Amino acid sequence: MLAIVKIAGQQFKVQKDQTLYVPHVDGNAGDKVEFAEVLLVSADGNLSVGSTVKATVKAEIVGQVQGDKVIAFKMKRRKGFRKKHGHRTHYTKIKVTDIA
Repeated sequence: MLAIVKIAGQQFKVQKDQTLYVPHVDGNAGDKVEFAEVLLVSADGNLSVGSTVKATVKAEIVGQVQGDKVIAFKMKRRKGFRKKHGHRTHYTKIKVTDIA
């Protein structure tokens, strides 16, 4: 069974027992989360899209992690202007437990 679900404004293709990193979702490790905005479901060759989809994706939060450090460095030559800014994006690692 395959589903495309919208999580925090981004679309993800998920299957049962799959682990993936999604944008930060509130919760602690072990919490159960449910995503109701399912865009497509494919089960046994049957495809349902759009308003005909009546499914939810249930997942478990494995942990909260941070992405790689991204550095934005701006400089104007011969002017003495230098600006360095960096950040690490927060992600949530989830494991899909059920597509129902």
